Amino acid sequence: MELNPKSEIKKTKKMKTVLAIDGSDFSEVAINELKKMTLSSNSEIHIINVYELPKTTGLGLHTMGGKIGNYIEEIKSNAQKLGNKIVSEASDKIKAENKALTITTSVVSGLPKSIINEKAEDWGADLIVVGSQGLGAFSRLVLGSVSQYLTTNAKCSVLIARDRNKK
Repeated sequence: MELNPKSEIKKTKKMKTVLAIDGSDFSEVAINELKKMTLSSNSEIHIINVYELPKTTGLGLHTMGGKIGNYIEEIKSNAQKLGNKIVSEASDKIKAENKALTITTSVVSGLPKSIINEKAEDWGADLIVVGSQGLGAFSRLVLGSVSQYLTTNAKCSVLIARDRNKK
């Protein structure tokens, strides 16, 4: 097939990527993997951090005043602050590699695997990037792996970043 020099070069398709991170070493691997990818300047990245609030026993403890109510609000506030720090640092690292990328961030409370999948679907993501782990072995056994859930349920491709030096 011969190329016609007068033919218009097609504009590169915008790639929409969700980067889901939790501040773990595995998230750092996911960030580094995304930084290595060659993305067009019109690509968009949405960095999301999802935190879970502790389960309370008894009805309405989170709405009660006093120590318990304040404790829950303090946990939520601290989780939000930490999440903002995590996504901001990741955004800075990725922007340092490619300043032309459009990067947005969010920090959300909820079940990580469900929230990440919903965000990717609602946003029309082409790719979700996650670390290979984020929870301890027992939690993965009980709750299920986020990466496993996403590979099974996401409507877009999922990249599970692994550290080649870890066994």
